[in-house]
Amino acid sequence: MYTHFLGVDVGKDTLDVALLSADHRLCDQQQLSNEPAAIRQWVKDLVRRVPGFSLAHCLVCLEHTGLYNRPLLAALQALAVPVRVERAAHLKACMGLVRGKTDKVDAERIARCAARYRDQAKLWQPARPVLAELDRLLARRSRLVKVIRMLQTPLSGSQGFFSATEQRAEERGSAAALAALRADVQAVERAVKALLRDDPALAHLYERLGSVPGIGLVTAAEVLVTTNEFMTSADPKQYACYAGVVPFEHSSGQRRGRPRVSHQANKRVKMLLHLAALAAVRHCPALKAHYERKVAEGKNKMLVLNNVRNKLVHYLFACVQKDRNYDKTYALALA
Repeated sequence: MYTHFLGVDVGKDTLDVALLSADHRLCDQQQLSNEPAAIRQWVKDLVRRVPGFSLAHCLVCLEHTGLYNRPLLAALQALAVPVRVERAAHLKACMGLVRGKTDKVDAERIARCAARYRDQAKLWQPARPVLAELDRLLARRSRLVKVIRMLQTPLSGSQGFFSATEQRAEERGSAAALAALRADVQAVERAVKALLRDDPALAHLYERLGSVPGIGLVTAAEVLVTTNEFMTSADPKQYACYAGVVPFEHSSGQRRGRPRVSHQANKRVKMLLHLAALAAVRHCPALKAHYERKVAEGKNKMLVLNNVRNKLVHYLFACVQKDRNYDKTYALALA
């Protein structure tokens, strides 16, 4: 269905673009300003200059770079152009073994990846504005928590090495900053809760997700953002891989490696699921019994916790897909 493939290497100020035809012939290559007006003008010029070029039959592929993608995605959405947004690791793997790197060359390589794997294209779907605002709030909270950890860790790690007077001086020196940062975190969490409460669709989904043991406000909101309200991700197994909680076997010939989780994952989602699993094995009778039974069998504790993380992902998707809250007696009755 695609007659042309457009690869875009996104930078803060500029966009390097390369247009390929269906037979992998380079039709056009430019460097544009990363502004919606410049992008729209260039696309309109393509329609006039390139024979057979049609916006509806051109697949645009670009790397996910966060904020820098916004002008381009807004312009392409207004023009109703099919867009594929890929992770950097995925594009790097698709390119194979390469030597040298420039933005101009990368744009052409991205276009060739889009043409080669056209049958596997998962088109980008824009999130609702409320979900984009929720994403910004979660990112802000993540930065604040990181700074708190940077200030707090040296204070707790220095106990026993400083004298009591020195320890109190260090704690007083960071007390005001820590108090302000914690207040900011609480303000962000109140804003997140208000967004989830005021939007009917998000409120309904949050009720389902929040019923799962160990799942709190931040974890539920992060799942809603990363699944685009469960519209772009409907398979719990795929999401478990995305979250890095699925072990993969590594074996070759006589070598039999122990299955391990992949490092190619969303580390923030993985961390939140880990905290949720720790809470679940303490407060959920079914998961606590499962954890204690597996540990008693000699299983590694982290292995069992990872298994609980995987279970939580499946519980979340089951609650949303069946449109019902988590039933604490269901697992016990099944057992």
